[in-house]
Order: sequence, then structure tokens, then C-alpha cells
Amino acid sequence: MNKFLTGLAIGIAIGCLIAPDKGTETRRRLSSKGKQLKDQFNDFVDSWAEKIDSLRGETEDFMDETAPRAKPYTV
Repeated sequence: MNKFLTGLAIGIAIGCLIAPDKGTETRRRLSSKGKQLKDQFNDFVDSWAEKIDSLRGETEDFMDETAPRAKPYTV
């Protein structure tokens, strides 16, 4: 993920250097794209957080159901 973000930053920097638009237009576009990427990243993180919470809940339910039936291990 770190390499991806580094590549993204380099690509944006190169794009700014060769952009045919005015500086104000380029900055507006970059700002807009940055907000989009931030929103997408936040959605991605939220999605994974929900999946992890769901898995944790399922694991707790499974343990609550099976723990009473478990036999202690004796040597």
C-alpha cells in the first residue's frame, strides 16, 4: 500500500508539471481528486472495519455456543 501511495504522489507531481491548464484550474482539480481519493479510502477502511467487527461477533458467538460442550484436556 505504501508503494502505491508513493507512486500516486509521483504521478500527481509529474502530471502537475506537464499539465496544459492554468495553475488555478490544476489546483482545483487536484483538490477535487484528493477529496475523492480520501473519501474512497475512508469508505474502504470503514468497509474493512465492519467486516472485522462482524467476524469478531461471529467468533464470539461460536465460542459462546461451543465452550460449554468442550471437554477439558487432561494429561
